[in-house]
Formats: sequence, structure tokens, C-alpha cells
Amino acid sequence: METTTTTTNPRGIPSFPFMNNVNDYVKSLSDVESTLTRFQEMVSKYTFMQQNVDRRAAGLREKLPEMKRTLEVVRFLKKKRASAAAATDDDDDDELDDRGLDELDLDGGKKKGGEIETTFSLQDTLYARATIKPAEIDEVYLWLGANVMVAYPLDEADELLAGKLDKAKESLAAAEEDLEFLRVQITTLEVAIARVHNWDVGEKRKLRSQGVKLGDDEADDDGGATGKD
Repeated sequence: METTTTTTNPRGIPSFPFMNNVNDYVKSLSDVESTLTRFQEMVSKYTFMQQNVDRRAAGLREKLPEMKRTLEVVRFLKKKRASAAAATDDDDDDELDDRGLDELDLDGGKKKGGEIETTFSLQDTLYARATIKPAEIDEVYLWLGANVMVAYPLDEADELLAGKLDKAKESLAAAEEDLEFLRVQITTLEVAIARVHNWDVGEKRKLRSQGVKLGDDEADDDGGATGKD
């Protein structure tokens, strides 16, 4: 009977302990087939989990750059709005000093409510040109999924996007940790399968050398298995 204690990783994925003694898993030749079947089923389960985690990690890797760009755009708009507000204050000071807005504009200074030309994506390969006035932008519209778009003030959008970006990074780190954990479990199981098979071959050869006749289903498999006992 197996005497080891099963542990899990932080996401609750059970670990498979390294097999120190084959006899802990196999007590007789009749147990070999059931043990190997159980191990193969565990390999299949780990492989299934690995595929799911790998898909989730790939999706996060694909979304992270877009999330970073969206946050950068919001912070750019906040910065430009602050600059436009500062320029407005400077313009008011200049007007008090009898310099005048017209003179400042002609000299190429910052205009009140200065405009920025930019492009934005309509589809993957389709872009449109737009002119925006940062001083007049107080909110942005964010897609939340399921065809839902919500307007957020710039400060709230910054906080929301920064939080989502941090959570996405944490999720990706956890997924990559799970992938490594699953790879280790699959390798450990494959080694265990090879050791049980080799133990089976060795026991059958020992019995045959002692003159014990084995049935057809217990014939020695000289093909052997990879791995070492």
C-alpha cells in the first residue's frame, strides 16, 4: 500500500511523489497491470491540465501587450490634459502681462486646448485618423467584454487598468509555475512507469530462474522499458 502523503501546489494541483521503493506501489506480479494502468491515467490527467494551463497562459501573453498599451494611452491623455491645463494657466499669466494669446499663438507657443493628431485601430489592419483635444477629455470608453463598453473618468480608468494589468501578470506567473509543476509530475510518473515495468521484468526472470512456470500473460517482455530501477 502507498504510504506517501499527497501534497498540492498553491493552486491545488496534487503532486506525485518520487518512487523510492517500487514495493510501496507493487506487492505482487498481479498488481503490476493495475498499477501501470493507474499511472497512465494520472499521466493523462496531468497532460490534460497542462494543455488547459498552457492555453490560458498563451491567452494572457497575447492580452498583456494590449493591456499595457491601453494603460499607456490613458496615462498619456492624463499627462497631456495636465500639460494643457498648465499651458492655459501660463496663457492667463501672459495675458495679465499684456503679451496676449494671439501673440503667443503666432510665436508657436502652446495654444489653449491644443490638438493632437493620432490614429486608432478599427480592426486588426484598419486604422482611422483622429484629432483630439486633451484639455477637453475627461473620460475614456473601455471594453469590458461581452460587447459591453463603459465610460470611465481618466483617473478611474488608470486605476482599473493598472489593477487588471497587475492581476494578469500574477495570473501569468502562476500559470507558468503550474506548467513547470505539471512537467515535473509527468516526468516523475513516466520514470515510475518505467521502474514498475523493469521491476516486473526482473521479478519474472527471477521466478523463471527458480523454475517457476509463468502463464502466457506473465511472459517476460525482453523489450524492456526505458529508465533505471
